Amino acid sequence: MLLNDFLRKEIKEAGFSKVEVAKTPTGTRITLFVTKPGIVIGRKGTGIKELTSRLETDFQLKNPQIAVEEIKKPELSPNVMCNRMAAHIQRGTAFRRVTMWTLQQIMESGAMGVQITISGKLRGDRSAFEKHSLGILPRAGHHAEVVVEEDIAHVETPMGLIGIRIRIAQKEKIIPEFELKEKITKKKSDAKPDVESDAKPDVESDAKPDVESDAKPDVESDAKPDVESDAKSESEEIVIEEEKIKKMKETLEEEEAEFK
Repeated sequence: MLLNDFLRKEIKEAGFSKVEVAKTPTGTRITLFVTKPGIVIGRKGTGIKELTSRLETDFQLKNPQIAVEEIKKPELSPNVMCNRMAAHIQRGTAFRRVTMWTLQQIMESGAMGVQITISGKLRGDRSAFEKHSLGILPRAGHHAEVVVEEDIAHVETPMGLIGIRIRIAQKEKIIPEFELKEKITKKKSDAKPDVESDAKPDVESDAKPDVESDAKPDVESDAKPDVESDAKSESEEIVIEEEKIKKMKETLEEEEAEFK
């Protein structure tokens, strides 16, 4: 726990997600999962050498060997998204606007479900909490332990301390359970070749290629460029996101004003 808190502050700009520690006969192997590996390594390995010496002296780890791995989808990491939400709120952005933006980014990156809980002195002297969720999020059982990942971050504001909790359910960790149904459909398709071959060849050949060719490329071309960014550090990423958040039209604050 102390190592996790230390790394979250020390390599904050690199987008720290999690750390794995394994003891080996030659020493201690430490694997860091970050969004920007270049910041951890530094020029000619200076950054990783300083970090190795501090881990050896402060945490008394024997011969630490640090390995850095890049996270391909930082939006699916609860730790990264908690830190980004905390940075936005600390810079003065409205908490609901940040929450809606974070929900949208997580679901667009391919999550099965997400739940964000924000609590503390949000608007007045009394503390309150809000929960916002999208998609499917298992709450209990085996799937909740395997599929769902969560993290908590705290923000110090002039009003008081605010806590952020993000739970993300990932599709990649679900074990497929529909193999038998696929085999049954294959048998049905093999049993009726003569009827379908005479009736539906012209309709499928004329209709489907036009629909797929016109619809799919536009969706992919509009969605993918927004996910990739040219930011060199987490602080630059937060500044870029802050400008996009300000352009959001539909927010809960505007909806409340319309109802009033």
